[in-house]
Amino acid sequence: MSFSSAEKKNLMQLAFEQAQKAQTLGEVPIGAIVVAPDGQVIGEGFNRRELDQDATQHAEMIAIRQACLKLGTWRLIDCSLFVTLEPCPMCAGAIINSRIKNVYFGALDPKAGAAGSVVNLFEIAKFNHHPHVIRGLYREEASQMLKSFFKEIRQKQKAAKDTSKNFAN
Repeated sequence: MSFSSAEKKNLMQLAFEQAQKAQTLGEVPIGAIVVAPDGQVIGEGFNRRELDQDATQHAEMIAIRQACLKLGTWRLIDCSLFVTLEPCPMCAGAIINSRIKNVYFGALDPKAGAAGSVVNLFEIAKFNHHPHVIRGLYREEASQMLKSFFKEIRQKQKAAKDTSKNFAN
């Protein structure tokens, strides 16, 4: 299925809503949704690593797991994934293994991106599946959400540090 610009915007907005849920809980704001060929959202997820103390609780992994349960199969053939941040190697592996057809992502991840920023697992010829990747969909919004989150974290850490210095005096 190919999506119109309006559909892509609406679907990416759903991923941003998932990211907002993560941010509300103090998690890094990353959200993902899986869309079936008929356009129905069949999986959604947001980053839960800190909440669950589980390194595998990435937005994409949660959304893929939910979509597999909904369809009753591990093969998400002709499905699309919308995610606010470029997938990491673990998530890219899950995308390849689940046979997702299209991957749309917002912000680039220069530290762990596995869809072109650090490495591109989707272009390795020996893998048996190669999703179509659309990079930078609503990149500015996705980047700004992450920048704002980390800026707030740094400000809180600085305030806590300053407070502890005042108590030491």
